Amino acid sequence: MHTITASLLFSALLAPTVFAGTLDTVKERGNIKCGVTNGLTGFSNPDKQGNWEGMDVDVCRAIAAAVLGDSNKVTYVPTSSKTRFTALQTGEIDILSRVTTWTLSRDSKLGLNFAGVNLYDGQGFMVRKDLGIKSAKELNGASICMNTGTSTETNIADFFNANNLSYKTVLFEKSSEVASAYDLGRCDVYTSDKSGLAAQRLKMQNPDDHIILEDTISKEPLGPAVRHGDDEWFDVVKWTLMALIEAEELNITQSNINTFKNTKNPRIARFLGTSGDNGKNLKLAPEWSANIVKAVGNYGEIYARNVGEQSLLKIPRGLNKLWSDGGILYAIPLH
Repeated sequence: MHTITASLLFSALLAPTVFAGTLDTVKERGNIKCGVTNGLTGFSNPDKQGNWEGMDVDVCRAIAAAVLGDSNKVTYVPTSSKTRFTALQTGEIDILSRVTTWTLSRDSKLGLNFAGVNLYDGQGFMVRKDLGIKSAKELNGASICMNTGTSTETNIADFFNANNLSYKTVLFEKSSEVASAYDLGRCDVYTSDKSGLAAQRLKMQNPDDHIILEDTISKEPLGPAVRHGDDEWFDVVKWTLMALIEAEELNITQSNINTFKNTKNPRIARFLGTSGDNGKNLKLAPEWSANIVKAVGNYGEIYARNVGEQSLLKIPRGLNKLWSDGGILYAIPLH
């Protein structure tokens, strides 16, 4: 028998803990632990009664509906930009659904798997109107408030260096701290994803005193993440996102889903679970995708009520329209 070398033993002790089998764990527990923000309007924020709502919250509700048949069986765990990845890596949460950008480094060295994109966004800038600034290229020498531990820092460095501009960063861990510091005048500029800026602008003492510049300096594909090596759970989260888009493609909504019971459309029949093995293949009930729509609606409905025309943010769908409507949303075939 060969003796294990000290170096191999040391490496084994440092290896990250593997949390495979989350799907079975969630079923046994009867609850999903969902990592969200500390509070961001439109994405994950508790209402006056303490009930969490928002686009990222609806992703977790959709997964609970698919797996457990009940969208309310979710525990929401607030995380900061700094703590979110550790919370997922250590098993404190089952899924991170928290306006998180999918990048190569995060998808590889952090031991995460991004299950898809639930919002295509981009980084921008908010400034006070009285500064008279019309373009980000006029921000030479500006002090910029932003979150630490995010891709925002890299994007700012890339943009300012590429345009030979100087800047000073003012860093905070929580988005609420960034917004408060900017509102109090501790910096000239607030930078974040444009959707986040729209949400934080509502919290300013005088929202109309601030504008979001037209410049978009990055691609920010935001989506939920799970742990590497947890393939069954990864599949469920991934196909939940696809089911939301597929439902909109098929014009299946929360209000009309029960009218398709006798459908002759094979795609709709598979979606409802009256034909095919989609549920069996994911270790879910046959009606898993129908349960999603009954609980939260389709992608378009989720977008409209949380960040779109029915919300306070009123963010145009843009790239987040279906491919057939001029956007880039496209459901991988559910068969």
